Amino acid sequence: MTHLILLLASAVAIYLACEWFVNAVEWLGLRLHVGPLAVGTVLAALGTALPESAVTGVAAILGTTPQEKEIAVGAAMGGPLALACIAYAVAGLALLSRRRRPRPEEYGDVDKLRRDQLWFMVIFVVKVGLGLVAFAIKPWFGVLFFLAYGVYFWREIRAENVPGVLGEALEPLRVQRHREHPTTWAIVAQTTVTLVVVFIASQVFVRQLEAVGPMLGLPATVTALLLSPVATELPETLNALIWTRQGKTRLALANISGAMMVQATVPSGIGLLFTPWRFDLPLLLSGVATMATIGYLFTTLRFGITGARLAAAGLFYLAFAAVLVPMLI
Repeated sequence: MTHLILLLASAVAIYLACEWFVNAVEWLGLRLHVGPLAVGTVLAALGTALPESAVTGVAAILGTTPQEKEIAVGAAMGGPLALACIAYAVAGLALLSRRRRPRPEEYGDVDKLRRDQLWFMVIFVVKVGLGLVAFAIKPWFGVLFFLAYGVYFWREIRAENVPGVLGEALEPLRVQRHREHPTTWAIVAQTTVTLVVVFIASQVFVRQLEAVGPMLGLPATVTALLLSPVATELPETLNALIWTRQGKTRLALANISGAMMVQATVPSGIGLLFTPWRFDLPLLLSGVATMATIGYLFTTLRFGITGARLAAAGLFYLAFAAVLVPMLI
């Protein structure tokens, strides 16, 4: 019972913290003179990627047993799958729940989002391929993953350098509601505190899921590949939900796209450097499921975004679970 109470309490804490975080990060983007899409793809994505990167980093670097190393690899593989399926599905359901359907321009630069999916696919194919082979210098490929994200980061910051749209639609900063122009220290403080809350609450959420899994009779691999990624990607998913409900659909989609680039590179780089990075059948299946989802999303972005098409991405996660759970139980 205690685990369930902590699970619900940490989920509520993450949601409330994310509401304050998206409010603060919009102002931070304006203050740093980055463009509206870069707020989602870089600032918000880096902040909310902390829980997943922390899970992978702690397990990979500080872990001393093979099981802990497996958790690190499972987290690095499960995170992108959860984002590609669940975050887009939640955004799609939120769009379906709105009375007015977004106009095509409200989705933002769809061509750019499609290019991001293509870049993600290339990186992910390399990531999966490295899990199937063993050679002496394989750990050094982790550095290349960090460099790949560095290139993406630089491109995003350089491409969107005019704040424009954000400044016209900003809600007052939560900690200074009565100020039209909040102070820099208040923006930084709200951003930092909410990130700390998201980080701590996400860790609590993951720990409770890890405790609930065995109570339900689920193997550790199922928890690592199915449950823990959902928990660690909860901040990005909730950001997408909040921004979509606020009518800022392009920020929501940009946040998911940017977070996927973080998850494709940073946790993978850590895993390659500090674990054997060898895939068994469940990990390989998660890779295939992720690539299938990305292929579907790439097609959706090419032929037109709708709430129903985004929501359908969640079916890939259900299909993966339907194959994985019977295999391991």
